[in-house]
Amino acid sequence: MAEEKITQVYDENQIQVLEGLEAVRKRPGMYIGTTSLGGLHHLVYEIVDNSIDEAMAGYCDKIEVTIMKDGSVAVQDNGRGVPSQIHHKMGIPTLEVVFTILHAGGKFGGQGYKISGGLHGVGASVVNALSEWMEVDNCYEGKRYTMRFEKGKTVRPFKCEGDCGEKHGLYVRFMPDATIFEDVHFDYETLLKRMREQTFLNAGVRIAIRDEREESLDEDGNAPEEDLMYEGGIRSFVQYLNENKHCNLIHPDVIYMKAQKGDISAEVAMQYNDSYNEVIVTFANNMATIDGGTHEVGFKTALTRAVNNYARKNNILKEKDKALSGEDCREGLCAVVSVKLPDAQFESQTKAKLGNSEVRGIVDNIVSKKLEEYFEENPAVAKLIIEKALAANRAREAARKARESTRKNVLEVSTLPGKLADCNDKRVEFTEIYLVEGDSAGGSAKSGRDSRFQAILPLRGKVLNVEKSRLDKVYSNPSITPIIQALGCGIGEAFDISKLRYGKIIIMADADVDGSHIRVLLLTFFFRHMRQLIEEGHVYLAQPPLYKVYNGKHEEYAYSDAQRDEIMARLGEKTVADRYKGLGEMDAKQLWETTMDPETRTLLRVDMNDAVACDEAFSLLMGDKVEPRREFIEKNAKFAENIDI
Repeated sequence: MAEEKITQVYDENQIQVLEGLEAVRKRPGMYIGTTSLGGLHHLVYEIVDNSIDEAMAGYCDKIEVTIMKDGSVAVQDNGRGVPSQIHHKMGIPTLEVVFTILHAGGKFGGQGYKISGGLHGVGASVVNALSEWMEVDNCYEGKRYTMRFEKGKTVRPFKCEGDCGEKHGLYVRFMPDATIFEDVHFDYETLLKRMREQTFLNAGVRIAIRDEREESLDEDGNAPEEDLMYEGGIRSFVQYLNENKHCNLIHPDVIYMKAQKGDISAEVAMQYNDSYNEVIVTFANNMATIDGGTHEVGFKTALTRAVNNYARKNNILKEKDKALSGEDCREGLCAVVSVKLPDAQFESQTKAKLGNSEVRGIVDNIVSKKLEEYFEENPAVAKLIIEKALAANRAREAARKARESTRKNVLEVSTLPGKLADCNDKRVEFTEIYLVEGDSAGGSAKSGRDSRFQAILPLRGKVLNVEKSRLDKVYSNPSITPIIQALGCGIGEAFDISKLRYGKIIIMADADVDGSHIRVLLLTFFFRHMRQLIEEGHVYLAQPPLYKVYNGKHEEYAYSDAQRDEIMARLGEKTVADRYKGLGEMDAKQLWETTMDPETRTLLRVDMNDAVACDEAFSLLMGDKVEPRREFIEKNAKFAENIDI
């Protein structure tokens, strides 16, 4: 194991209590962020994180996660287990303290753990409180102990079941409470992604995951399962991310560096590809810091400095030339930054951003030093990286000039595209704009809309694939510039969400493969150049009907094959279902009733729970490599008639 084992005593005296467990069931969002699917899966992460803490301390190298047949989840590790003694302060078994008292754990200065991800110590007790039931089987120092809880309350008291021989570790199985969560159906792929991430971050730790639910079994009755273990750690992580981007590598080897200062360790792995986008994934104590923090700042600062210093030193950048910007130096970069430290300071329980100031200097120092050494030892690779940065710099300068020369025509709010049918209300919170495929559908939408708050912009020509285009090409493209004009908030460096003119941006395309392609092109544009619109929930997909079903003068609309069949069965003989070939086939009244009336329409809001997965998806669907895209389409061809993107 990479982490050094701890020699201090780990017993009941290391479990410190800060407060009780009163409010969790009343206000679950305070502890897990949300009661949607994100919060549901967070329950599993909290239990697994406790096992990972054992691994980081050097006492665990195997974790098993199983979605059971009844939908509950079981997590088992081969760590030390939980101390079995009566707690010195609470006067109840320590196992009961850990699972029923908020802020109870070995992570508050009791020296049970040097480093941990679950620093707030609420994990086990919160999962218990939000579960219909939980069972714990604990093997500690040769003895086996069990307990059962229901909705956080002990229903089967702590009991020693006898000897457990050489076996050691903790087994936790829980059923989330359906009265608290919107949905209690775990998604195997979501859990698999998280478990793979944890094995990358903890080289040598094995995590096995299995889904035993009946609906998940294949035709032969086999359960989906993966046995994950990566000796390469975050180097393997970078390779995995680049493989999923389906792009070409600038250099074959992953640049890796590691530093230790006192109890703080920092690891960085990086590799460049030929795409125009950067992917930097950061972690602190194995927790994804999606909003970055001091470790990310230290990495970016050092990278920019190292690239510029080498370019100057080797006369690739002349004295008169401006320095390369951070964005230039990161174009095509795929990097993972992982730090581990005691007393990590996060902005919230969800640990989105690291705040420890000392980490910035450690990461900055190691990246500066190691990159300088790497560039000197690998001048051919250094030259390729700098040439890519110079190309990015030239494109950025061209984009700046294009932006300035076209500002009056493209970016100023006062100038709107000629085909835009604007709405009367100017209050962003009440307005929406439909980006409509085709002039025919655009005409119907303009006639059928409520002009008080609905604006219509018909799309011109083929939408640009921005995945294959630098920013200077985006500014001059006739399919993209009207969208930039209409929204009013600019793109790239000029993006300012406070200038957004509409609260909802609704993509309305045909319910066929061509329409799906247009949706992907537009979503790629928003993701790459106006990502904040997606992050803050402004982007939506309209859901036009697939069929008009009628019997005589009675008409209904069907949005799926199953709904069509249900309507036809209900209306009886002589019922006919006509498949819409496109939005243009509907008149203004039909388009309003089915797709635009807020009282009856269905909109899908586009969210971005996982930026890495989004990046992979857009790279696959819109990148240069044909074979991975063909494999994806063949795998998902059954959804081609009604794709939700």
